[in-house]
Amino acid sequence: MENVAQFYSAQQRLFVTAMLSSGALILLGALLSLGFGPAGWDWQLAIAWLHPSSFEQFTNLQINIVTEIRLPRFCLAMLVGLVLAQTGTATQALCRNPLADPSIIGVTAGAAVAAVMMIGVGYQYNIDVAFWLPIASFIGALSVTALVAMLSTRGGAINVTNLILVGVALNALAFAVIGLVSFYADDSALRLINYWTMGSLAGATWSTLFNALPLMLISIVGLYSLNKKLNVLLLGESEAKYLGLDVSKLKHKTVIFTAIGVGATVSMTGMIGFIGLIVPHISRMIVGPKITYVMPLSMAIGAAGLLLADWAARNVVSPAELPIGIITALIGAPFFLYLLIQQRSKHA
Repeated sequence: MENVAQFYSAQQRLFVTAMLSSGALILLGALLSLGFGPAGWDWQLAIAWLHPSSFEQFTNLQINIVTEIRLPRFCLAMLVGLVLAQTGTATQALCRNPLADPSIIGVTAGAAVAAVMMIGVGYQYNIDVAFWLPIASFIGALSVTALVAMLSTRGGAINVTNLILVGVALNALAFAVIGLVSFYADDSALRLINYWTMGSLAGATWSTLFNALPLMLISIVGLYSLNKKLNVLLLGESEAKYLGLDVSKLKHKTVIFTAIGVGATVSMTGMIGFIGLIVPHISRMIVGPKITYVMPLSMAIGAAGLLLADWAARNVVSPAELPIGIITALIGAPFFLYLLIQQRSKHA
């Protein structure tokens, strides 16, 4: 018993240390995100918004850059990184496999298809795209999630191999649909479609952020409320049922909240892959498999990671801007290959 107590005590210390380290990275990301950009670097400008009276030493242009461009982009990066990491954690717990992820299994692509179709139709028929885009993305994500779950279920349980194969097929189909819509889209819609497919935070504004914020908060609160039940599910579906857990209800809730979160993020940033794949795995490497530790740590690391990735995207090819989806793919794809090799060596 003493050894068990020492183990959990050490695990708690690791969790607290990792959360504090993630918080420090978020502060660093805030300093870089708010204080650095094409308009120049000034660390005082990065923290001036905390004390409005200190804005007197800056010009109106500098103040507008921080309050209307950099600050909403900082908030969007935080929320998107947090949601993607959390939905990735929930998806991996639901499938009980570290290779599962909303982008790998096609959920992100489904949300993107719905968003692209809304853009194409909206520009032709003068529909309020800003209002309907989060809703369309959610419907697309939910539809694909339900389809993936139905096609990958065998004997009442989700087959992980089928899950990934179905996801690959749906991703290919989604990109074909996006290409078809792009072929018939006009120039203004085509530019937005390219933005969705590569992923970017450049379109961050307070209005778009507030439009999707309710859906993101529903996803965050909903999935976090399920973390203890998902922790029980890791024991196995049969064991979870013996412990009194309604597994079917838990699956449905997890699928819905994941679709809401992914749909909301895609509606604002396009397709940003691999955050939901690599961040939960990093968290498990630090604090172990317990979801009550993995989920909050993943949320913190995801927020910090996307902040730093966005800063890199803005400065790698400055004064132009690299789509953030390219940055996350360049980091995430090799990591995914590493996970596949690791899984293969375990079963060899």
